Amino acid sequence: MTSPMRTPPFSVLRIDHVVLRVKDIERAIRFYRDVLGCAIEKRREDLGLVHLRAGASLIDLVTPDGPLGRQGGALAGVEGRNVDHICLRIEPFDESAIRALMAAHGVAVNGEVQNNFGAEGNGPSIYIADPDGNTVELKGAPR
Repeated sequence: MTSPMRTPPFSVLRIDHVVLRVKDIERAIRFYRDVLGCAIEKRREDLGLVHLRAGASLIDLVTPDGPLGRQGGALAGVEGRNVDHICLRIEPFDESAIRALMAAHGVAVNGEVQNNFGAEGNGPSIYIADPDGNTVELKGAPR
């Protein structure tokens, strides 16, 4: 019997993006754009999502009534969360090695690999949850 993999088969390079659930997306855009100097990188009206450039990373804003925002329940408060997920840019992105590592640690992988937009463009992503139920996206290089 082989021993389970105990070390990650990748290195974390940086936080790729954070996703914030906001009550008023236009107000949030004005804050991040006008106050902090972030530029709108891309709008995804189909998801209720706006990507803002924050240096080498992105800050994504999600409306609570859009397809992504509805998944988070109520807005921040006693029973709602404001941060949807964090995304870690990893290298290399080897799906089978990632799945083997997660299985060795008893961590469920949520769904299949997706091709998602991030700070460097579209690339492979896979989702897991931390012990407190926070969603963590592991994202590979753009393809």
